[in-house]
Amino acid sequence: MGAVPTPSHTHDLHRSDAKTTPAADVTEADVVVIGGGPVGENVAARAVRGGLSAVIVEAELLGGECSYWACMPSKALIRPTQALAAARRLPGAREAVTGSVDAAAVLARRDSFTSGWDDGGQVEWAVGADITVVRGHGRVAGEKRVEVTAPDGTTTTIAARRAVVVATGSTPSLPPVEGLRDTPHWGSREATSAARVPASLVVLGAGVVGCELAQAFARLGSTVTLVASSTLLSKNEPRAGELVADALREEGVDVRLHTRAVSVSRESSDEDDDGDGPVTLVLADGTALVADELLVATGRRPAVGDVGLDTVGLPTDAALAVDTTGAATGLAQGSALDQGGQPWLYAAGDVTGDAPLTHMGKYVARAVGDVIAARARGEQVHDGAWGAHATTAQQQAVTQVTFTDPEVTSVGLTAAQAERAGLRTRVVDLDIAVAGSALHADGYTGWARMVVDEDRRVVVGVTFVGPDTAELLHSATVAVVGEVPLERLWHAVPAYPTISEVWLRLLEAYGL
Repeated sequence: MGAVPTPSHTHDLHRSDAKTTPAADVTEADVVVIGGGPVGENVAARAVRGGLSAVIVEAELLGGECSYWACMPSKALIRPTQALAAARRLPGAREAVTGSVDAAAVLARRDSFTSGWDDGGQVEWAVGADITVVRGHGRVAGEKRVEVTAPDGTTTTIAARRAVVVATGSTPSLPPVEGLRDTPHWGSREATSAARVPASLVVLGAGVVGCELAQAFARLGSTVTLVASSTLLSKNEPRAGELVADALREEGVDVRLHTRAVSVSRESSDEDDDGDGPVTLVLADGTALVADELLVATGRRPAVGDVGLDTVGLPTDAALAVDTTGAATGLAQGSALDQGGQPWLYAAGDVTGDAPLTHMGKYVARAVGDVIAARARGEQVHDGAWGAHATTAQQQAVTQVTFTDPEVTSVGLTAAQAERAGLRTRVVDLDIAVAGSALHADGYTGWARMVVDEDRRVVVGVTFVGPDTAELLHSATVAVVGEVPLERLWHAVPAYPTISEVWLRLLEAYGL
């Protein structure tokens, strides 16, 4: 959120420094990782497993966005209401549900998953894995050097014998709406760490974060309006966004599509003028939406602004470009390789702009840690497609789940992406209407799409939409990554009666 003032009812951070190492006490290590989120943690852990020493430099909480403000707390907010909705879809179970969701209990459970925004457990894990944790802001300071500014303002330089890895993640991207930067509002951090449920909420942005949190807060008791500049979940297959929009509307969310916000303002509830009163979002058609809180969820951008990339000739306003092993590209001539002829600067996760998802970042991080160790040992690097040190899935088999109800799960290419890639494809669409789904919930509504590369007769993309379809995703991932021929996939018999029967119906619809 930068310098934007935000509502005060969020939780404080608790940095546990008992087992961290002062920056001044660390002069060098084999690998220095800037950023201690799950990506940085995985790079360091794999490097240590490969026989190297590793230091993580982290200014906030070790464990990063996913642990404290994204994946874990958001899913903790979502799951209780999903369980309640699932029970209400089943006669017999429905009659046992006599009350409404206990919002305070949901928030308390959310707090337990963030350990009260205390990273003591994460620090203990890192130290136990032989990773040195240093508190401070890390910046590249030339070849194989990292400057650390400690919390007390002192600076120290740590030399990396083998590699520096940038894993600084991403930061919120604010749209050009008049008054927004000066108006207190929520970003995803404030929403997932909120200490109360607002009576009313306007959500600006209809990507994964906007859709998930709009539904979560609606189910927790807020009156929610969702404002989308185009459609919902526009990066997914179009039908997925349509089904989620239908579900949100059925639950009382006011969904505004193809709508542009032009200005934001906020009143003060007292003489302190601290901007804690109602917030007003004005749309292009003149409509004024007034709510207790405004959540801006219009995307994120790579956090490269203050990482010192300019010291090695790299831009500070664009994603850090990397090759298939995570080694940075575009460095000034002669600076890309160290004196031993090996790459020394790497990056992984959101900072690269590629597939900004925690699990994909961790996948790349494992490859980066492994390849740094392999190069340090003088071993052969396997960086061809699907090689041990390559990140092929980052380009061909990205997996994602949007934890709305219905869930949207996908792997690989959408139909449009496959067409743009020049593939000769066949697309198979059908509703998820099998014995397993009928038993799973009365009135089960779901949809599936399979994108087939006709020349190779393999699946290159799958989308499932429906309650609990996240558990179908890995089967689709194995089919895509394994490039399983359709004739062989036919012999993967789904158990009856499960929702996985949709695989049989997809293949039958294809013509097998």
